[in-house]
Amino acid sequence: MSPTSSPTPAFLADLAARGHDPLLHQASGTLRLDILDGPGADAGVDRWYLTMHKGDVHVGRRAVKADAVLRAERSLVDGMITGKVNAAAALLRGVLEVEGDLGLVTMFSRLLPGPARSRATFLERQKELHR
Repeated sequence: MSPTSSPTPAFLADLAARGHDPLLHQASGTLRLDILDGPGADAGVDRWYLTMHKGDVHVGRRAVKADAVLRAERSLVDGMITGKVNAAAALLRGVLEVEGDLGLVTMFSRLLPGPARSRATFLERQKELHR
């Protein structure tokens, strides 16, 4: 999938347009998202920076110091963005690389949709678990 047909830029643009997301009220720091255009060290990298501060979110391309780095091939990131791939499962399988603050990555993963058959949001699923 090419960068122009990828759903990831639209997801990140939507996230930036929100400006504030209550799911991130405990998150503060910068997450660098490295999207690889293919396998191996020679793959091109599409790099995004998500800066979160108590729910306020800024998405950009300007290089800043990152507290956490999430690195994966474009097809995997697109799968996470569309709800077809579970980020935690990808991490356990070793196809998603994470460096730095794992808590920040976990907070970001709350923004990702669940599987297509799941109609509940993250907060709704949490309420169900604690009943």
